[in-house]
Amino acid sequence: MRLPRLALPMACLAAAALWTAAPALAQETMKMNISIGQNSHYGVAIDTFAKEVEKRTGGRYKIQNFYSGALGAERESIEAVQLGTLDLTMTSTGPVPNFVPEVAILDIPFLFKDYAQARSTLDGPIGQDMLGKFQSKGIVALAWGENGFRHMTNNKRSVNAPDDLKGLKMRTMENPVHMQAYKAFGIIPTPMAFTEVFTALQQGTVDGQENPLSVISAAKFAQVQKFITLTGHVYSPALLLMNKAKWDKLSAADKQAFAESAKEAVKANRARIDEDERRVVAELKSQGMTVVEVVDKGKFQTALEPTFVEFGKKFGQDNINKIKNAK
Repeated sequence: MRLPRLALPMACLAAAALWTAAPALAQETMKMNISIGQNSHYGVAIDTFAKEVEKRTGGRYKIQNFYSGALGAERESIEAVQLGTLDLTMTSTGPVPNFVPEVAILDIPFLFKDYAQARSTLDGPIGQDMLGKFQSKGIVALAWGENGFRHMTNNKRSVNAPDDLKGLKMRTMENPVHMQAYKAFGIIPTPMAFTEVFTALQQGTVDGQENPLSVISAAKFAQVQKFITLTGHVYSPALLLMNKAKWDKLSAADKQAFAESAKEAVKANRARIDEDERRVVAELKSQGMTVVEVVDKGKFQTALEPTFVEFGKKFGQDNINKIKNAK
């Protein structure tokens, strides 16, 4: 069947119109990496972020997520974001002081009394001012997320008091504040990337590790650890980070879309933390772990008193008190 003479030019015009419209629909895909699995408080955060970015930019930007350290451990991911070989990451603050030293103050033990205070402090002027310190490093910090309050696990013995920690070889984050504090407990700190921890515990390279319940659950540490003590010794924030050059190329409207998407990601992240706090202790017990639920935190704080003095000199006691007293 032959097309009528007028149909051919019309078809050509329609094809041309589609071709010229294509650039307006062009998509840019950005890559985002996390160190733990998709079924986790990080996974739900970055999946929410990806969904919101695509929705809020009309599909012009898509986020391709990678899990379980597929594109590198946390420090490697931050370096890659800084260099622009990775667009985005969500990370703990463990390696962050290597890039933005001011963040290290947040890792002081017993700095925050509960989740409400920690979240309001990071969402308020103190936390927002700290986010602004990343841009000079080639990174845009979109928002504070969290890991939660950290607890101690090991394969040697139940920990009921600071003396029970003496001599334990514990994996720590690559974080000098944590390492200094844990040495004061008599722990032998062994810094290593999170992606190496499960194997190190399995092989007995280290006796234990310390992490929030959400991480302990997501990483399946109950398979390789016998004891957990709910010390809640450090509140562990997280950060959503983006390469600054990529951020600078966004329009004002798209910057707002990314910022609002990050806020939604944090909501999902914190909701998962709250859910995990309610369920994980029972889960760990059912998996055979011995759980010490009630500890005298005052004893742990007393053991750290000389270290707190050193932190006061390093960070400024007024700065520490400002965070501790934030409402």
